[in-house]
Amino acid sequence: MLSFKLDHHLRHIHLIGIGGISMSAIAEVLLKHGYHVSGSDIKDSNILEKLRQHGAEIFIGHRTENIKDPDLIVYTAAVKEDNCERQQAKKLGIHEIDRAEMLGLIMKKYKKAIAVAGSHGKTTTTSLLSLVLEYAKLDPTILVGGELDEIGGNIKIGESEHFITEACEYVESFLKFNPYIGIILNIDEDHLDYYRDINHIKDAFRSFAKLIPKEGFLIASQDDANVREIYEGLECQIVTYGINEQSDFTAKNITFNASGYPSFTVEYKGDIIGNFQLSIPGIHNVYNSLASISTAYILGISPEEITQHIGIFKGIHRRFDLLGEVKGAKVIDDYAHHPVEIKATLEAAKQYPHKEIWCVFQPHTYTRTIALLKDFALSFHNADHVIITDIYAAREKDEGTVHSRQLAELIENHTDVSYIKDFDEIAEFIYDRVQPMDLIITMGAGDVYRIGDILLNKNRNITYI
Repeated sequence: MLSFKLDHHLRHIHLIGIGGISMSAIAEVLLKHGYHVSGSDIKDSNILEKLRQHGAEIFIGHRTENIKDPDLIVYTAAVKEDNCERQQAKKLGIHEIDRAEMLGLIMKKYKKAIAVAGSHGKTTTTSLLSLVLEYAKLDPTILVGGELDEIGGNIKIGESEHFITEACEYVESFLKFNPYIGIILNIDEDHLDYYRDINHIKDAFRSFAKLIPKEGFLIASQDDANVREIYEGLECQIVTYGINEQSDFTAKNITFNASGYPSFTVEYKGDIIGNFQLSIPGIHNVYNSLASISTAYILGISPEEITQHIGIFKGIHRRFDLLGEVKGAKVIDDYAHHPVEIKATLEAAKQYPHKEIWCVFQPHTYTRTIALLKDFALSFHNADHVIITDIYAAREKDEGTVHSRQLAELIENHTDVSYIKDFDEIAEFIYDRVQPMDLIITMGAGDVYRIGDILLNKNRNITYI
């Protein structure tokens, strides 16, 4: 599938949209491998400053003159064909590839490339596994879709044959990857602006699994019915994990401590390999950690090292991220933007010490909201108070087909639900009503986290007499 060989006859590579979290990581890898890297983005950032310090040539704004005879152009999905730099590249006959194809080409340089796929949990699982490999001194190259404090950001360049990255299914971009190990965490209906239905999504995940070579491994969730459907008859080696007895790796004796963090025993084909204590909440993170434990074990890391290091991970930014306290209530931010993720996050919150749970949800994209509207409405039963704010459009235009008020009206009657548009008004509404020991959770993939900042600033600005 990959049409362009990444080799050192390419000296200069230009990235359009270089400031994005994935593109900036790719730029760092290319710089490490000795390429001259240039790139453009619409605004400056700390990420771009870091790339400058590593030797990248950065342009703010998209202009035809930014194309200074590169050998290859790489662009993100957000950069369309009418972009002036892409138009200039076509005029000059410069080859173009998208971000996913470039990432797939980079993966070819590593013998043991690991791609973490699934509808939910990719960033957490990638981070967990990365830290286990890092602390076990395997020195992996890590590309993660979030800010991981232990590596100082979203990327770490290693010197070994191990490479770890997330594999996003949107527009089937993960079919351009070259995994030695593929992990499939779960498969759910999502990205229905691209996929026809769940069968189309399952077909894409099966095609992804087929990319794994015969000597490679698919690490698959045995407890997910959609995942079970897609791995039958594959040529690669299949390793399963789950909570049911039929998995190769099984979590047993699951309990939660006073902070809501799970502990459990893991068996591999009936033999105990370790007792694990997590520092992140929720049963969904038992599954994420099981995928990481299974992969680390297959890579030859000792059970003792896995057990020792899995509990070090305390989460990444925007995944049940504790921001601070306001009036004695904890403020937490979470990236959940799909009904399954909302349920998992609120289930984890239930295990966390609290009186009442306040959930502020910002729907993400119109297509997802309208396609899963009824599922969203059934996702909040573990919250005592729900506030729905306007839909975050992301890449889409508002065609008037759906509004956040519709979701607020559909949410089950026993939940206290409000629709509030303005972030300052939401913060004021919560601030006037929240009690000590409550949990306030801002939730969504857009900019809803700003409400937490507004609340915390209110707390800081109190004048005591």
